[in-house]
Amino acid sequence: MALVIVDDCINCDVCEPECPNSAISPGDEIYEIDPTLCTECVGHYDEPQCQNVCPVDCIELDPEHQESKEELMEKYTLIVSAA
Repeated sequence: MALVIVDDCINCDVCEPECPNSAISPGDEIYEIDPTLCTECVGHYDEPQCQNVCPVDCIELDPEHQESKEELMEKYTLIVSAA
């Protein structure tokens, strides 16, 4: 499943440059993750890099975008081939 940034976000900007798919961007009030680009770093790393660097643990699994590891890998393949 994709990840989502919750309201605890302090807009510290450490997550955005860590995303290999450029899925994280500034929103109106807090950073946002584009679920069509988020692969939880599948295809790049063993674990989500944004979660590793977040100082307030505000990046969670998005229950509205549930995907298996296989589906995330398919999404990664599409993203890479489109680049």
